[in-house]
Amino acid sequence: MTVDFLHFYRLHQRSFHRLLHRRILGRCPCKKQEAGKKVPELRREGNELFQTGRYEEALAAYTRALSLCPGDGEEPDPHRAVLHRNRAACHLKLEDYVQAELDASKAIEADGHDVKSLFRRSQARQKLGRFDQALLDLQRCVSLEPKNKAFQEALRNLGSSMHEKMTAMSRTDSKVEQMFKLLLDPEEKDLDKKQKAAQNLIVLAREEPGAEKIFQNDGVRLLLQLLDTGRADTVLAAVRTLTGLCSGHRSRTAVILAALGPQRLFAILEMEDEQASLATYSLLQVMFDALKEGLQRDVRGKEEAVVLDTSKELKLLLKQLLEALTRESISSYGRDSILNLLISVVPRKSLKDPNNCLTLWVIDQGLKQILEVGGTVSHSPGGLRVTENTLMSAAVLLSKLYGDLKCDGERENFHRLCEDYVRGWFQDHGVPGKLRAIQTASCLLQGPSEAGNRVLELSGIMESILALCASSREADQLVAVEALIHAADKAKRATFITANGVTLLKEIYKHSERDSIRIRALVGLCKLGSAGGTDFSMKQFAEGSTLKLAKQCRKWLCNEAIDAGTRYWAAEGLAFLSLDADVKEELLEDKAALQALFWLARSENRSVLFAVASTLVNCTSSYDQEEPDPQMVELAKYAKQHIPEKHPKDKPEFVRQRVRKLLAAGVVSALTCMVKSESPSLSPACRELISRVFLAVVEDPEDRGAVVAAGGGKALIPLALEGTEIGQTKAAQALAKITITTAPEMAFPGERIYEVVRPLVGLLHLNRSALQNFEGLMALTNLAGTSERLRQKIVKEKAVPMIEGYMFEEHEMIRLAATECMCNMALSPEVGELFLVEGSDRLKLLVLYSGEDDERLQRAASGTLAVLTSLLPQICSRIPQVTTHWLEILQALLLSPGTELQHRGVVVVRNMVAADKEVAEKLMESETMEILSVMAKAKAKPQIAQVAQECLAQAVAYGLIKPNPPAAAEKEED
Repeated sequence: MTVDFLHFYRLHQRSFHRLLHRRILGRCPCKKQEAGKKVPELRREGNELFQTGRYEEALAAYTRALSLCPGDGEEPDPHRAVLHRNRAACHLKLEDYVQAELDASKAIEADGHDVKSLFRRSQARQKLGRFDQALLDLQRCVSLEPKNKAFQEALRNLGSSMHEKMTAMSRTDSKVEQMFKLLLDPEEKDLDKKQKAAQNLIVLAREEPGAEKIFQNDGVRLLLQLLDTGRADTVLAAVRTLTGLCSGHRSRTAVILAALGPQRLFAILEMEDEQASLATYSLLQVMFDALKEGLQRDVRGKEEAVVLDTSKELKLLLKQLLEALTRESISSYGRDSILNLLISVVPRKSLKDPNNCLTLWVIDQGLKQILEVGGTVSHSPGGLRVTENTLMSAAVLLSKLYGDLKCDGERENFHRLCEDYVRGWFQDHGVPGKLRAIQTASCLLQGPSEAGNRVLELSGIMESILALCASSREADQLVAVEALIHAADKAKRATFITANGVTLLKEIYKHSERDSIRIRALVGLCKLGSAGGTDFSMKQFAEGSTLKLAKQCRKWLCNEAIDAGTRYWAAEGLAFLSLDADVKEELLEDKAALQALFWLARSENRSVLFAVASTLVNCTSSYDQEEPDPQMVELAKYAKQHIPEKHPKDKPEFVRQRVRKLLAAGVVSALTCMVKSESPSLSPACRELISRVFLAVVEDPEDRGAVVAAGGGKALIPLALEGTEIGQTKAAQALAKITITTAPEMAFPGERIYEVVRPLVGLLHLNRSALQNFEGLMALTNLAGTSERLRQKIVKEKAVPMIEGYMFEEHEMIRLAATECMCNMALSPEVGELFLVEGSDRLKLLVLYSGEDDERLQRAASGTLAVLTSLLPQICSRIPQVTTHWLEILQALLLSPGTELQHRGVVVVRNMVAADKEVAEKLMESETMEILSVMAKAKAKPQIAQVAQECLAQAVAYGLIKPNPPAAAEKEED
């Protein structure tokens, strides 16, 4: 369907009132007589479909037939076992071996001598790797039919396969032994051999049989020997192999954790090797998952009896990691890995989970250690080793812990601990102590800002920050200026700093000889200069000052001779200044600055992500903007109140030009790299900013193909599934826009297309805007027309009741989109049968919509009727019962000037005539017969003429009308 997008977009702010309709979704119980009549027909239909290779449709037919059979508690039906057996065959063809086994087992429960079901279950079990159970089924088949050569051959092949497997396992034991021997041999100088052996060991450990083989062959002891060598490549291989052994296996994890011990763990974390630290992070992550969630893989046996309670192991490991945070010997990468792990495993995954005891325990046992890391001044004598990402990771962890608290008492305890820690350093340790206290405050301001603001209110803190800004020592100035920047977030405090610190910052910016200090002072000025936000009338500095600050930021940003940390602050400055439309325009004209900004987004310094995302949001004007009520504006003028003004260069035409420039510069590639980051800096708030930018760049349908080609579709899926509610909704809306105008299989190839369904269904919720509802429906329409599997996914996400609800919507565009979506969804047998439910008005609504004045709604509704009457003949006899106007509605479709409506109408009539003789009689007694006679002769419309001829031929077969004599027909033709 072609939609006037711009027209609808202009209307999207209108208010809508939804009509509430009660929807009965339960299936109507079928009478045994009707079931007995229909089940064999559906079974035959399924058999025919199966023979032609249409396995999904055959499966659907068997499933519908099964739903008509009496349930397990009723009188047994002989069809059930056969249908389960046939479904098992479909599942085998579709390679769904778990379902194949289940259906075959149900058939065998009904008839233990059903050799076909036994054979199919053995095939499924072979594919699932359960050869012993498959062997028992095959032996049963041979005992029931000893002369069946197919069974005998299958039994021989299975025996051969099992023998090969045993031989392979024996060879694997030998190979594992050889790999360890090679890796541990100090005389072996062939590095390629060692590297290959290490890689083979890692690959073997990723699969459960291989992991168990390594474990049973004294692998843990040998892997610990590899760790003890201290060689980086050997340690890395050992850690990755241990990760495979622990993955999803609780008892092995407990054994390995006990054998590993804290000293070996610390030894790895002390290595100044990023790869080793990342591998250790992965190992600890799978250890936590295994200990918290228990056995995850489908491994039968003694597993649960080995380890029953793992809470002690968990807390012991956590305590060791918290202690390691402040060990001087731990490397900077190791410290980051510990922080990232704590972020991942400590807070609750969902706030619906009432148990936050692990968070409370970590705060009680380790908050001091976390604050010590957050308060570390980089490159200070005797300080902890940190990376450029450590401070942000500590801030994120503190924010996660604070956000996981449930009540005021827990939050007050958090505040008290933070204040005590800062006060202790500030009062008793001279200038170094004050620096640490101020740095800790900066960390808290970037994380749980409430705690940071409370700390700033402690006596003397703000005064010390301002005083240290004038220090002659670079380290002191760096810490103080950064704290001043973070403190300026609150409008009240920004006013205080404007009055007391702006002059000082200007002096530092103008006269400092160190770029690292000047750029931070510049960012402080940028932040204070942007205090008015997008309000054009509220400018903190004189005209032109903001542009000068932005120009200097761009200059530093492009200077490759400056370290990445300093360039990060330039991006931070632009994030504030780009609220000004003039700054946006100049930035978009500076291609070098744009590329430098994108380079930072891809760099190892992940703390820059938020600054880059904020700048892009400002450039695309994708922040929330509320249009003021004209009456309120007039009232404010009368009361002489301030009225926000929009910059002329923030009008839609300027925004569209900026978006095109960003796309040409490669913004989608940069955004995709940002999403791939696994850093804590990719916080929910940062994800939301990226989602906003994506939504802005897909606004124009012409740009969506380029966004998909650059990986935008793939990047949007995780954004739509995780993050803030607003961020997820924005990402889902961007996905919807792409799905509407791009072939879904092209935009989301492979299994990725099924991940798109849930975010799109989320757009249908009543708390979403009308525009989001509309775009969600349009996108689901495209998906529903792609395959039955996608339709089943949409049904599984419980979208059908919402789609039905929007078919009653007052707004014509939403009502139309919902009806079109239902037209495609009706291709699914499960959805089609909802229209047969007694007491439901679903079918009546479709018939009435087919007679509406809106031609687009007519097409959608009549198309749905054509689909339903083709798939479910029972609906044909229901149509005359739902409304007395059915006949005139059908005739109006047949007489429509539009070819599409005519074709839909004649297909519905053809289906009704074929399905029920009484309905056909009513149709032939009316003017419908004359209309069909005329349509059957329409040479200009051969498809319509063909269907009309089929209608008349069926009426002749019923004896309702007489065929024209050949001569008469020829005369008429002449």
